[in-house]
Amino acid sequence: MKQITVIGASAGVGLLTVQQALKNGNKVVALSRHIDTLPDQPNLISLQGSSTSLADVKKAVAGSDVIIVTIGTGSSTKATTLYTESARVLLQALAELNVQPPLLVVTGFGAGDSAHYQSFLMSLVMRFLLKAVYADKTAMEELITSRYPNWVIVRPGRLIDDAFTGLYRVETRLVKGMQIGKISRADVAHFLVKRAELFPITNQYISLSS
Repeated sequence: MKQITVIGASAGVGLLTVQQALKNGNKVVALSRHIDTLPDQPNLISLQGSSTSLADVKKAVAGSDVIIVTIGTGSSTKATTLYTESARVLLQALAELNVQPPLLVVTGFGAGDSAHYQSFLMSLVMRFLLKAVYADKTAMEELITSRYPNWVIVRPGRLIDDAFTGLYRVETRLVKGMQIGKISRADVAHFLVKRAELFPITNQYISLSS
């Protein structure tokens, strides 16, 4: 059993990750602005707070074996600094606690150098709708990978609300012509928990697709 912190835990991939981690018998610390959606279970510590609050993040990560970051801005396409601000606060919290647990950080396919491997259609969507959001996701990746020794960046394809299948692809390389399409949030959560339980393989970029 591990103690897993999930930052951004009240909905979507984050909530499903909490549920999956508990199902697997882990102890979970969940940090989110809203905690009313979280289950009432003895192995879950629900902390209401912000990923950009140093005090909140320090409380959430203290004593945990693995940190999973699933923060998001929902369907908003507006420019944001949530990802970079959260990354800076997380790194500061870990430094002040003098700990270096593995980080599993969810961004999205299209962040960083994966942008050059998108389909034509998705590259148009990125350029005209999601450019500002993904610029901040890319900056978050760069902060984590340049300043922290123990990380895995997870880049799922287009997230959908289908049921868990377990039939998803895990790509560790970027290859010309690769097809990264949709994937259910439940499958992403399954991968995150499985990966958290399997550390110490670190410093990887992972692309996920159905």
